[in-house]
Order: sequence, then structure tokens, then C-alpha cells
Amino acid sequence: MSGPLPLSSQELRSLLVETGAMLEGHFLLSSGLHSDRYMQCALLLSHPRHAFRLGAALAKLCPTPPDLILSPALGGIVIGQETAAALDVRAYFAERESGVMTLRRGFMIEPGEKVVIVEDVITTGKSTGEVIAMARGLGAEVVAALSVVCRATTPPDLGVPLASLIHLHLAATPADTCELCRQGKPFIKPGSRTKKP
Repeated sequence: MSGPLPLSSQELRSLLVETGAMLEGHFLLSSGLHSDRYMQCALLLSHPRHAFRLGAALAKLCPTPPDLILSPALGGIVIGQETAAALDVRAYFAERESGVMTLRRGFMIEPGEKVVIVEDVITTGKSTGEVIAMARGLGAEVVAALSVVCRATTPPDLGVPLASLIHLHLAATPADTCELCRQGKPFIKPGSRTKKP
């Protein structure tokens, strides 16, 4: 079987629109910020052929061969698995337990293992940063963080190299400066993490 075809930024943008993954409205993001755009990458990744190509593309962004791909649940699980498959390494995911990122399900990281964090969308980098800190606390060497989409105007400083397949620079603001809130438009909270407005 031949490898996946290269994926351009323009093609990825088109796929995000075609699969309904790029939504417009008034959204409360899991970071607590408000935005008129929301990236629901689960809709894009629900197509196995797209997930396969995206995972292969992210694998090519790894600065060094890792021992393990580690993703925050839930958004990073599918793309983390596909990236790990392209690299032929293990794929783990971290989950929140009492609000803290942790490894469960028998997942174990050996001290000194090279780990790459893979996420679907990065906005503030909060979840990714928490997974980096957790992995380092277990003795891992975190060599990079990768995402399908970085929607931050300025990519966050995570203390490791950060690379994304596409940068969309979608504005996200605190509630007290949100123009849509000023206009009285109700927001919806589509994310997987509980966050009070």
C-alpha cells in the first residue's frame, strides 16, 4: 500500500469546512475564552481516511523519533493514535482525575522515554501544557508538541517545539471584552471540559 498523499494547508482548510469541523457562532471555549469560531475536529477525524492522512502528516513534523505519543483526552485520542501508527510507536492518552491530568488504564512511562504530545486543536495550550508537566513529572523527555490546528493568534510557549498542520489565527477573547456578549448573543459551550462562564 502506498503512503498517504501530502496534505496542503489549503486542502486541510477545505476539509475542515466540508466536514463541518469549522463552526461559526458564539462559543465558550474550554479555555474560558469566547470566540465566533469553533473547531470541532472530531467531525473531521470521524472520517478514517482523513485521520490517517493527518496522523501521517503530523508524524513528519516530529523533530526526533519518539518512543511514545501522548495526547490529552478526549480531543487528542484519535489523532494521537493515527500519529503513533504512522511512527509505529505506542499511543497513550491522559485523562483528568479530580481536575488533574493523569495516566490511567495501566499506561506507564519509563524515565527517559522520548514523548511527543499530540492534540487536535491548540488555543491557549492549557491542556497540552498540563500533559507536558505530567509527562516530565514521570521522568519523560518531552521533545515536541504537535496539533492539527493552532487557532491562537500567537502560538503559546509550551517550553518545547510546537508545530501544527495549519494556523488559523481565530480570535478568542475574555467574556468581559467579547463583542458578541455585548450584543446580547447567547453562547454555546461545545467543548469537552467543564468551565464556568
